[in-house]
Amino acid sequence: MPPSNKPEILSREVIGGNFSPLERVVFRRRRTDGAMSETTREILNVDDGVAILPYDLARGTIILIRQFRGVAFLKGGSETLVEACAGKLEGADPLTRVKKETEEETGIRLSATPRPVFVAYSSPGTFAERLHYFVAPYTEADRIDKGGGLVEEGEDIEVIETTLEAAIAMIERGEIIDAKTIALLYYAKATRLLG
Repeated sequence: MPPSNKPEILSREVIGGNFSPLERVVFRRRRTDGAMSETTREILNVDDGVAILPYDLARGTIILIRQFRGVAFLKGGSETLVEACAGKLEGADPLTRVKKETEEETGIRLSATPRPVFVAYSSPGTFAERLHYFVAPYTEADRIDKGGGLVEEGEDIEVIETTLEAAIAMIERGEIIDAKTIALLYYAKATRLLG
């Protein structure tokens, strides 16, 4: 019987983290050349999440948001980033969570069911986060308030209604540097989501 190619976890230890646990994990696995290898990785166990690109076919617009991001500020960049609406699952199913996040952050209560388009790991070398990506049509009738997020969660969100072309130009100028947002915008462009 040939040896198993399935990796084995030799040890797993929480070494830090307040918001998300940081673990040191030691794996043993068979390399492609047949030799056995032990690998140690530090993995941040971030909760899975959702991201959505709402779009208005009649007006040719999309909704993005701008909010403070401490990581971008600490890296010497802008203190705020332009992003797709997103959030953590926090125990909810992806569809329920994406509808709730859209309403909280953008002030839009979607009358159409968001359509799942793909699931992807954010950065699987370090983060255990998977994002469920959605698109959904909206109309002005879906707007219930101005959005802006939840103050009790520390959110202070600006809602941006723009065109897909303008958003793609923002990527090209380095004004949108968030990976989930870039993925959704290029998905929308590649699939001709807005016609």
